[in-house]
Amino acid sequence: MSTTEQQMHNVIIIGGGMAALTAALYAARAELHPLVISGRAPDQLSLTTDVENYPGFPDGVQGPELVQRCRQQAEKFGGQFVDVDATGFRQENDKYVVETEDGGYAASSVIIASGARAKTLGLESEEKFFGKGVSTCATCDAALFKGKDIVVVGGGDSAMEESLFLSKFANSVTIVHRRDEFRASQIMQNRVFNKDTINVVWNHEVEEVLGEQIVAGVRITHVETGETQELDAQGMFLAIGHIPNTEYLEESAVELDEHGYLKANRRMHTNLPGVFAAGDVQDTIYRQAVTAAGTGCQAAMEAEQYLQSLED
Repeated sequence: MSTTEQQMHNVIIIGGGMAALTAALYAARAELHPLVISGRAPDQLSLTTDVENYPGFPDGVQGPELVQRCRQQAEKFGGQFVDVDATGFRQENDKYVVETEDGGYAASSVIIASGARAKTLGLESEEKFFGKGVSTCATCDAALFKGKDIVVVGGGDSAMEESLFLSKFANSVTIVHRRDEFRASQIMQNRVFNKDTINVVWNHEVEEVLGEQIVAGVRITHVETGETQELDAQGMFLAIGHIPNTEYLEESAVELDEHGYLKANRRMHTNLPGVFAAGDVQDTIYRQAVTAAGTGCQAAMEAEQYLQSLED
């Protein structure tokens, strides 16, 4: 047994985003002394510049600042943090062990809030302009592009939803899709096709995001002919799916769905007693900071009740 496993924790929280930090705050105020395995990579909110839709900030707030404030608040009430990645998870008799690069940490209860990451195109220019015109969330950033020309990449229901939402603010929306038909449901396609300000460019892929300090255009390539063209745009939204951060759970007993998301009920319970889920790791629909915070609160309250039941 490693040295880290010798200390038994009440609750371990896996993740560093809003769900994990809110769970840490509630668990700490309940005097559960939570240990947060926050990971090394920044969460999605920390990669966001202007956050204008989180309650309590009428002038907006920077994503990293909001995350840091939440962490400080959890630490104030006794939350402990280790900035390492979870690499495995197992049940061992009456405890759970979270494996990390630094060894294992044991607890009676675990809240899994390791989030999800948006799929990207893998372009250097895409990474360069992330938060400077490249976004993965229309609900979060659409209002920043009022009167602008926007490119949306994708062809599923998410791309249709993003495009329709953006069309309320943007001057124009151009959907770039690599095939000659959408994968989206017919009703969503019809809504898009009936919107005058939404255009579609079929059989094209994004080759490069153009600009100096912020996005100024997008270069696209025809998938068959290789012919390129440039689209004037002040923003590009990626709507090609998300990947839950659950690779470390694949060999564990906790249930995942066919896409790797954690299965949880309305009270954030997983299939394992004392193991709860929160945030984007189990949310395939909303993926908002405020909803993540809400489920983090739920998971912590459920963990507190579970630990009390063990004492009873």
